[in-house]
Amino acid sequence: MSEYIIGQHEWTVIADDAGTRLDAFLANRTGQSRSAAATWCAEGCVEVTSQGRPIKAVKSLRVPEGASITADVPDPNDKVRVVPESVDGFRIVHEDSDIVVVDKPSGVAAHPSPGWHGPTVVGALSAAGVGISTSGAAERRGIVHRLDVGTSGLMVVTKNEKSYSSLKRAFKERTVTKVYHTMIQGIPDPLHGTIDAPIGRHPGHEWRFAVVEDGRDSVTHYEVIEAYGPASLAEVHLETGRTHQIRVHFSALNHPCCGDLTYGADPKLSARLGLTRQWLHAHRLGFDHPGTGRYVEFESEYPPDLRFAVESMRSGDALGS
Repeated sequence: MSEYIIGQHEWTVIADDAGTRLDAFLANRTGQSRSAAATWCAEGCVEVTSQGRPIKAVKSLRVPEGASITADVPDPNDKVRVVPESVDGFRIVHEDSDIVVVDKPSGVAAHPSPGWHGPTVVGALSAAGVGISTSGAAERRGIVHRLDVGTSGLMVVTKNEKSYSSLKRAFKERTVTKVYHTMIQGIPDPLHGTIDAPIGRHPGHEWRFAVVEDGRDSVTHYEVIEAYGPASLAEVHLETGRTHQIRVHFSALNHPCCGDLTYGADPKLSARLGLTRQWLHAHRLGFDHPGTGRYVEFESEYPPDLRFAVESMRSGDALGS
């Protein structure tokens, strides 16, 4: 293989590969070494699911036929590092000895990655003097879930090994409450429902995702809470957590998130709403606390740009002449 395969990828194990060691399977698919693949496994960059159940992704795992293997493959030529940096609008909502819950502004990535040179949650926490878990790759320590750069709202980051393992498992087993608010174009019919459509990489655009027949199972529950005519405000409950899931699902229904030009939003309406990113906010996050075992839940208010769009719709200012 002449080129490395990098970034997030998913493979399904076919019969010819069944029984292969996980590190060998990954090395063969990516063009990188088995030792590198073993490191990804150790750092929590690999997920294996078989018959709908997660399997611990150790390097020596003999992969079963039909299993789904997902990996965040780093570019060996692009060294990323955590840069401590204070970030405007970044807020710590809750902190204790096990976790820190943050309110992430738009324009901030969860962690450093190849090609991203902007601010990160990990860097903001480092600048604030918050120590986080040592699990995962150096630049992704403590990260058990992510939000898109252009999505604002709540994230939980872990501060020790026990909480990392506990919450990583909770996200995999879908026991975490993840509630988003989004403003979508038009008014969907019905006003509440479930979008159950598999998501995978767009066949024509590697950097985008789409509803595709052989994609990963993806389930989104929604309910319209305010309808304005040209747009609606909806509450969304995620059953799964695929990359760009909400954006892709509503785009597939021809109701893209307002401001989301990547997935088909109307540029004119987006401009009238003052949006320079998708109207999507992680509004509520709940889970069993990894230290106490008690259920905890946190909420985040809309940031100024999203609030302005809502007020513009409510007042009719965004309807144009």
